[in-house]
Amino acid sequence: MAISNRMALEVPLISARYARRFIEFMERRGVKRAALLNDTDITEALLEDPDASFCMQQITSVLKKADWLMNDERAAFQFGQQLDLPSHGLLGFAVLGQDNPRKLISMIIQYLRVGLPLMDMELESTGSTFHIRLLDTWGLGELNPCVTKMYMGSIHRVSAEVCGHFDIQFTFSAKRDASSWQSLAPDCEFHFDAPHNQITMALKEQPSQKDNASLKFLLARNRQSAGENIGLADKTLMQVREMIMSQPGRPCTTSNIARRLDISTRTLRQHLASAGTSFREVRNEIRENFASLYLIDTNVPLESIADKLGFSDQASFTKAYRAWTGKTPGDVRRQSQKP
Repeated sequence: MAISNRMALEVPLISARYARRFIEFMERRGVKRAALLNDTDITEALLEDPDASFCMQQITSVLKKADWLMNDERAAFQFGQQLDLPSHGLLGFAVLGQDNPRKLISMIIQYLRVGLPLMDMELESTGSTFHIRLLDTWGLGELNPCVTKMYMGSIHRVSAEVCGHFDIQFTFSAKRDASSWQSLAPDCEFHFDAPHNQITMALKEQPSQKDNASLKFLLARNRQSAGENIGLADKTLMQVREMIMSQPGRPCTTSNIARRLDISTRTLRQHLASAGTSFREVRNEIRENFASLYLIDTNVPLESIADKLGFSDQASFTKAYRAWTGKTPGDVRRQSQKP
């Protein structure tokens, strides 16, 4: 259901670095920044402030003007292609220890959901193939195609080092022939008027060895040795982690995960026990990581974080977070906001 609460629209959520890069992109296409910033309350000082964030109202105001001024329907996708890993500040997720290519995809989605919450995403995987579906939780309306293209462009950019054979589906129509779109990304197939906004991509057999320092850094630590055999228990654990990261809220239960894996809950518990863990431990680890990201990197209200992570109320979230970290969510947020 679309978010309609006016207070939510006024909460600073999106880092100024995205607005700054977008305005610079539009300027290179001949659109003056004054035309984009007029009546938005976004000042030059805020744009250059590395710690500043903007609310949905400010961002959508800029995007509406830009969407009207763009003379190429592919421009938003092209902007997304410029949002590489450093653009998202994704180097931070290396400390979470998710270092192999498969886990990299899950962590990219996790950080996009937290750091750039213009749309939500659902991630599913079948073998070495990933399916990412975009969900409009804000009721973007006429801006939906523009924002969707940006997300698709960026997902393609940050995933191309470890994935190939991209299939991109848009729910809207195209004015240009699909071949003109494919010229933007030769490894992609574009489809329009589809049922969902979705991108499908497959892991490469051998990750690209291009000189991408950021990606090399992310993948270097604790990389699994080539040819390592992953046991059934470890494979199940990896699938469970991916599913929880794609949807850590209330629907994320043992029975739901088991159903998606087409196994019984008992078998699921046995596999996780063989891997040295439990469903609760895995889910709590991921919820803790999500919670810390929200608390440190965004201004999302505590009650909203609690809801996103599947807690019945803020008090339950606070109790759990204190048990995980020894600190309250309020303490962590106040500490992160100190100069």
